[in-house]
Amino acid sequence: MRILLPTGEATAAVVRKVAAGFDAEVVVTGEIAAFLTPGQLREIIVRGEYDLVMVSGMSTASFAAVEEETGVPIYLGPRHAADLGMVLSRIGRVVLSRTVPADELFAAERREAAYRRIAAAEAAAEPEIMIREVKIGGGSRMKVLAEIMDAHRHPDLRAAVEDFFARGADIVDLGFGFDAAPADVERCFAALEGIDGPLAADTQDPTLILAALPRADLILSLHEGNIPAVGAAVAAAGAAAVVVPGETGLDANLAAARGAGIGALIADPLLQPAGSGLVDSLGNFADIGCPLFFGAGNVVELIDADSVGANALLAACAHEVGAAVIFTSEHSDKTRGSVAEMRRATEMMAALGEHPYPKDLGIDLLVLKEKRRRQEPLPEGEVVDVSPAPEEFVPDPAGNIRIAVDGGMILAAQKGRLYRGRTAADLTAALIGDGCVTRLDHAAYLGRELARAELALALGRSYVQDGPF
Repeated sequence: MRILLPTGEATAAVVRKVAAGFDAEVVVTGEIAAFLTPGQLREIIVRGEYDLVMVSGMSTASFAAVEEETGVPIYLGPRHAADLGMVLSRIGRVVLSRTVPADELFAAERREAAYRRIAAAEAAAEPEIMIREVKIGGGSRMKVLAEIMDAHRHPDLRAAVEDFFARGADIVDLGFGFDAAPADVERCFAALEGIDGPLAADTQDPTLILAALPRADLILSLHEGNIPAVGAAVAAAGAAAVVVPGETGLDANLAAARGAGIGALIADPLLQPAGSGLVDSLGNFADIGCPLFFGAGNVVELIDADSVGANALLAACAHEVGAAVIFTSEHSDKTRGSVAEMRRATEMMAALGEHPYPKDLGIDLLVLKEKRRRQEPLPEGEVVDVSPAPEEFVPDPAGNIRIAVDGGMILAAQKGRLYRGRTAADLTAALIGDGCVTRLDHAAYLGRELARAELALALGRSYVQDGPF
């Protein structure tokens, strides 16, 4: 298959190097590959014989008329020249697109294939227990249990529960502190009427457990101190229960829970925080005849490190020890987003299959760092070393603009008007269009600040105008 690769002078060397070994002709069409016009491409095609044309993934022009006239299919290649080799090696085995850059297309295909594998495995799994139609254990995907601490004091519990389910929780756990009363527990579960997802009650107080049983699908946690008081009631309600070692040990408490008639049990050997026995506690996770509970949230909350990598590594540990349920929480600002992160991490483990490592699966948890750096050719020209920007502030006659972020939106206020949008580009266009900016230096400043605000939203960080990021 003869392939035409139009490119620009800036990337020609990279494209030629990558295309070596393929039946491809590299043609330089100008300085920048993305600026290729339909007329230029038509002239190149009619001069040669090609089976396929791959233009830059950055191209925005429509080549439909050229394709119709010449009969040669024209597809979008990758956005970066460094990814061209990945695309060329797959030609004939994948379907390219005329609207989606090839690198993005391949990433989507790998991701979709991974989720198809996960769905197929989940459908075929024979669970050890079921919690409200959710499979637990037995080769099913590790389930994410997300806790809402002090549920009885939450200002909008229903919205929080729905948000956790929407972000990937399989089970939402309502935590009740020492100041909670049975009436608080009943009120919380009543507020969640109509929510179909599995709900858990996290308390060791027998009176609070009994108050939760009319609706709670799972009780955390049972031990020798409360099994005699609530075991029969938990069994009668048909609820599942997480059992912890307590003073008598995990095996003894599991036996007591079975003796009380509880049929759906999950064992929690208790994962210790980093620095306080984390590695040793991993050795307690063994096949004891029922699904295992892995308390990852207790580790992530108690280490000052970004939660993304910590959740990924702990999910891998949970996978290796055969855990069926993994616990996560978002008690602090540093762990905000952990529910979605842990769901993605468990999906990576579920997608492993015969892969030896959670790598190149189509699903990843790369947020700030890249899997591989793309080095495009550097621009050329006469070097001009710039001086520091002037410190003198010259106000814009149109007025100052105050920027903030709230509720997933960027806000920009000027003279009683509040502009709201999702991207820096949207806000910039609106502000310029309404005459809110008259100086170039002010426009440049707004571009910088709005871009920082957009990045803060993307990363879930706080934003302060003119403050450090």
